[in-house]
Amino acid sequence: MDTQSLPDTRARIGVLVSGGVDSAVSLTRLVRNGFRTLTAYYLKIWLEDELSGLGECPWEEDLAFARAVCERLDVPLRVVPLQLEYYERVVQYVLDELRVGRTPSPDVFCNQRIKFGAFWDAVRSEQDYVASGHYAQLRVDSEGKARLYRAPDPVKDQTYFLSHLSADQLSRLVFPIGDLTKREVRSLAALLDLPPCGRPDSQGICFLGRIRYPDFVRYYLGERTGRIVETDTGRTLGEHRGYWFYTVGQRQGLGLGGGPWYVVGKDVAENVVFVSHASNIDSRAVRRIPVGPCSWLHEPPDDGELLEVKLRHGPRMAAARFRREAAGTDLASAEYGAGRWLVELDEPDSGVAPGQFVVGYRGDECIGAAAIR
Repeated sequence: MDTQSLPDTRARIGVLVSGGVDSAVSLTRLVRNGFRTLTAYYLKIWLEDELSGLGECPWEEDLAFARAVCERLDVPLRVVPLQLEYYERVVQYVLDELRVGRTPSPDVFCNQRIKFGAFWDAVRSEQDYVASGHYAQLRVDSEGKARLYRAPDPVKDQTYFLSHLSADQLSRLVFPIGDLTKREVRSLAALLDLPPCGRPDSQGICFLGRIRYPDFVRYYLGERTGRIVETDTGRTLGEHRGYWFYTVGQRQGLGLGGGPWYVVGKDVAENVVFVSHASNIDSRAVRRIPVGPCSWLHEPPDDGELLEVKLRHGPRMAAARFRREAAGTDLASAEYGAGRWLVELDEPDSGVAPGQFVVGYRGDECIGAAAIR
């Protein structure tokens, strides 16, 4: 484990456990590195009162695995209920974004507002740091600033979802498996015979459990029939049940023949979903992406600086320049925080979705995020 990412072994550390292999190996590595003032925490965010009729959440099974790991390592475990906070700070955000036709990024705000927000507020008097099983690395520079770096596993790297944190939040975090690949984590779990070593990775949004995302959206926003229109010709190709079920770049679930077809836009007022055929999709690609508000971890980009960016979670990186929009637009507006910027991609992208984030990197260092407008 990279010693630059570790505090003094006397520090009090609250460790987030989920019942999965990542948090189990994280807790084990801390114990094996000599940390003794550890407390494990399971965050209960399943909205059982609201979503119980839609399906099951495996939280009790997750908690049983987390408890087995903690008992093996002789680490106390506490359950922290945060359902109300999750609903108010994440679920409402998701619904608000869907209503106005944008694509929400709930995992970004779960990290900022819940795991390292509401949870930290609940335990900050008892703990010095929070540790989690995220695939990301933290290094402290010569000025004592904690800086965020990509994990060596490009597929599992989670800096995209951590990019909206503040510098203050970074300063109290520990990522014990950030220097490992997923394969190495699974190998360690098997070698140590940890209880969840054979469990598959969780998929989807954490608070939904086994509930399908469309069912969740339907529960809150309902259905309303609208047209699917080919944007290049204006032809009506079919019907949909609500623009809020679709996101720019989506290919699956359109129910159209003669494809493949991609969602390229939405008219919220008229409840219209616009699509384009794969043969025309390159003509819909964009190079210039307006972004804001921006959240920089430390130093913002220089005007015109060439960086690498991620437009969505995953291993793909793209070269881009960040340019400040002209003074007098919205640079001083509180709505846009650190101001509006324009991201100019070297290569066009056809899946740019308003509401998601452009995340910037200097080499392997993640420097922050900007919401796509």
